Amino acid sequence: MSEHQEQIRTDVLVVGGGPAGTWAAIKAAQAGADVVLADKGYTGASGATASVGTGIWYVEDVPELREAAMVSREALGGHLADRDWMARVLDETYARLDELARIQRYPFPVDDDGKPIRGDLQGPEYMRRQRSRVSRLGVRILDHTPALELLLDDDGVVSGAVALDRRTGATVHIQAGAVVLATGGCAFQSKTLGCDVNTGDGALMAVEVGAVLSGMEFSSAYAIAVKGTSLTKTAYYSWATFYRADKTVLEGAASYGGRSVIAKTMLTEPVFARIDRASPAEQTAMRRGQPNFFLVFDRLGIDPFTEFFEITLLAEGTVRGTGGVRVAGYDCASDVPGLYVAGDTATRELICGGFSGGGSHNAAWAASSGSWAGHGAAAFAISRRTARAPGPAGLRPAGTAGRRPHGPIALDYRAVVAEVQRQVLPYDVNYLRHGDRLRPALDSLDHAWAAVRQGLGGTGEDIFRAREAAAMVAHGRWMFHAALARTESRGMHKRRDRPGLDPAQHHRLLTGGLDDVWSKPELTSRGRAA
Repeated sequence: MSEHQEQIRTDVLVVGGGPAGTWAAIKAAQAGADVVLADKGYTGASGATASVGTGIWYVEDVPELREAAMVSREALGGHLADRDWMARVLDETYARLDELARIQRYPFPVDDDGKPIRGDLQGPEYMRRQRSRVSRLGVRILDHTPALELLLDDDGVVSGAVALDRRTGATVHIQAGAVVLATGGCAFQSKTLGCDVNTGDGALMAVEVGAVLSGMEFSSAYAIAVKGTSLTKTAYYSWATFYRADKTVLEGAASYGGRSVIAKTMLTEPVFARIDRASPAEQTAMRRGQPNFFLVFDRLGIDPFTEFFEITLLAEGTVRGTGGVRVAGYDCASDVPGLYVAGDTATRELICGGFSGGGSHNAAWAASSGSWAGHGAAAFAISRRTARAPGPAGLRPAGTAGRRPHGPIALDYRAVVAEVQRQVLPYDVNYLRHGDRLRPALDSLDHAWAAVRQGLGGTGEDIFRAREAAAMVAHGRWMFHAALARTESRGMHKRRDRPGLDPAQHHRLLTGGLDDVWSKPELTSRGRAA
């Protein structure tokens, strides 16, 4: 690996090239900022959205429809969402998809009356057009260049990041007036489709500079997949019947809450599915609406409408959960000056409370929060242009675990990832939650963190992989600490030992810390970011 160092200076640095990151780059550039976008993969082709189609929370601007859309999710999310934020996201998503059609010429299908249908997006085409527009606006895209750590000035203002150009091995120092973190959530490399890049790097970098997390207990999302595959598009399983190993119907598996029935059953025997409740017309519409869903079945030679196929559950953590960095303002600023957050890096409790889903609300949040964060970061950065900015030598790198070990490097990042997965992926720990299982898992992760702080690091590509491993350990600790602190069942957080809803815990739960993790209620009015 080369020891060459590249220096870049810009107004706004966007970290992450998914929907949230590309919208942030677009809006920052439109606001007059010079923008650099650094992506771990190839912007427009990596990540969950770029892999398959996605639904999106798009509702026509009709008061009755908007009201119904908000009401439909409030109880499901444990009444932790905020009506103001929900309305803002519905408005912003409506505007952004209109922009996608007008400017980027996205080919939305039309109904029989010729009216565009905008509730679904084909991810590969959506992201291809996002990359094209980002490029046309003059944004400098750094593909295959993951950020390793943030940079702070003497006043504690986030002022850029250090990244690694994986193609050359060069370290890239990016000085910026503001930073938008849009790196996605953390799926712990569980092989859920498109999410191996989602290792929680953004949240780790944010906490290292003093940011606070919210909703980390809402991280027990698992998606149905054909066993041995990564296909985690689950909408069509609404038409499925689930079966035990002897092919008798698994009662309760197709109802609301049925995924827990599936999880409990799979602890002792395999579970099979068959999408046998779809009519011929619905089958045709399914193949037309989500062709990628059927690629796995076609390659395996399975007709999912008539044949049994074995399923599994893949952990999606904070990708399909709602926890992330706390949002401190309408412009998606974090609690740290100069740092903005968007998409799955930020908490989605504001619009989802304690329960999300696949695309839908998360996809709408990505477009909306990305746009707000990009605009906010641009305003902040442009205001700093007149101030005398320090040179690169005057900025302090903030990276900790996996970046600056206390002792000699003695750990392999692969072993660290394997240990995290042993504690976080099993259904009977993270999905069928119980204090007697969560506590030992958290203890193991605390020990793993101590070992990481002491001896995980590396050079070249290993630096990047070490930081991924450290972020996964951190996420596991934050999740389980918050899960133990919320001693009730609310939203997707279901505790077998605390099955009831506790009115006294009708609040959001903040979490933070690195060596010493903490969780406490958010001391603000219900549903409103401070």
